[in-house]
Amino acid sequence: MIKNFFISTAISYTNGPPHMGHAYEIIAADVIARFNRLQSKNVFFLTGTDEHGLKVQQKANKLEISSQELANQMSKKFIDMGDGLNCSNDDFIRTSEERHKKAVKEIWLRMKDNGDIYLDDYSGWYSIIDEAFYQESELIKNNLGELLSPNKTPVEWIEEKSYFFRLSAYEEKLLDLYESDNEFIQPPSRMNEVRNFVKGGLKDISISRKGLEWGVDVPDDKSHSIYVWVDALTNYISALQWPDGGKLYDNFWPGDLHLIGKDIIRFHAVYWPAFLLSAGLPIPKKIFAHGFILNKGEKMSKSLGNIEDPMSLIESFGVDQLRYFLMREIPFGSDGNYSDKLLINRVNADLSNDLGNLSQRCLSMVKKNCNQLVPSKGELMDVDLELLNSIELKKNNIIKVMDNFQISSYLSEVFDAISDTNKYFSNQKPWELKSVDEERMNTVLWVTCEMLRRFGILLQPVIPSGSSMLLGLLSISEKERTIDFLNDDYALIPGDPIQNPEVIFPKIELKE
Repeated sequence: MIKNFFISTAISYTNGPPHMGHAYEIIAADVIARFNRLQSKNVFFLTGTDEHGLKVQQKANKLEISSQELANQMSKKFIDMGDGLNCSNDDFIRTSEERHKKAVKEIWLRMKDNGDIYLDDYSGWYSIIDEAFYQESELIKNNLGELLSPNKTPVEWIEEKSYFFRLSAYEEKLLDLYESDNEFIQPPSRMNEVRNFVKGGLKDISISRKGLEWGVDVPDDKSHSIYVWVDALTNYISALQWPDGGKLYDNFWPGDLHLIGKDIIRFHAVYWPAFLLSAGLPIPKKIFAHGFILNKGEKMSKSLGNIEDPMSLIESFGVDQLRYFLMREIPFGSDGNYSDKLLINRVNADLSNDLGNLSQRCLSMVKKNCNQLVPSKGELMDVDLELLNSIELKKNNIIKVMDNFQISSYLSEVFDAISDTNKYFSNQKPWELKSVDEERMNTVLWVTCEMLRRFGILLQPVIPSGSSMLLGLLSISEKERTIDFLNDDYALIPGDPIQNPEVIFPKIELKE
């Protein structure tokens, strides 16, 4: 029976264009989605844009355009980024779409029917940038003595009528949830952070804003708009055609994985499960909070002027190259540094030298000495069998690390095998065997080609274009590129044609 797998990114806020943090998250989600497809699972990969709220309204006013117009412009930029990064999402949800608004109103009504929404006076600290309310105990002071949110964003004191959600009623239920599934929040450090926050006591939260022009109206009270986090979080089920019912929701909810940045863990691991419990809906299976991309040790931000534009990096270095660097260099869940020099060094060493050079040398010899046909296999020696069996021995661990979303460890395993194949090729010296033992030369070339086939299959989630090119050079059909085809039963058949060798990953020169 084919398994279903649902994965989502956080939806991106449309008050500004995409940056490296957005690129990092959608690439990681795409890698996980593609790996699950590689295991022949039925995958639904969701991303999108969060378009309502005061920040968007204020930015649109500043630009003298409508909020909808700004949302349209910015959504297109995020769609273009996903396309540019070769991402394979199945849907792109926008919170200004009618299908989404319908779901937001329905979840509100269900929470209200459960007795969890009430109208009261609100007074407290609010950050427009975070779209979040904070308790005074959470605020910090800058060197001028000004109060800031925990994310170091400005806060303002607000007093107004507001609808509240009885979050306090879900304190024990949430703690029970974390206790019953200690892998619900990953990595473990984030679980500890969330558990400690909930143990500190939950207060009811404001879930509406009065007089906000750009948002989803509260049912039966158009003077209020539904708070952006109730609105935004509902995207995960509105994209599955909830509440209309149907196969998408039935097949893919509860979702397998919400992939998010660590700065929004509270909204996903506390508020979202509480909203769902209140509405009588299943909660997602897992939430993974990744780290930040840093520039020289600092979080990228417009104010520091250290933001990298992912689209310009694609133009400079290539899509696969950027994808590979971000997934290989940074242990998933931790913060990691970006610089052009780090990317160039990593890509040249791994993709150009280890993988690309191996492919070029081997396939050029096949073209020259084997009439551009898969070489004859001959009799395999222990050294050949040891190398060929190494992938089968790694396979279970490779699947395990990816099921735990440890993408850099996955790539480390594969590139260890690529390194071993390079050593094998160099030690066996097929260029010398040509004149002394042609049969052995053919065997060495066959083994190396077969290892390249296996690397091509395994690297598809991370470097889809380069892997497709490598498998194409070996004339591997599209239907024979899943993990099921890694084993000896589907090994290269001597005498089958290969294509003209091409450079897959040219070296990148560092320009000042």
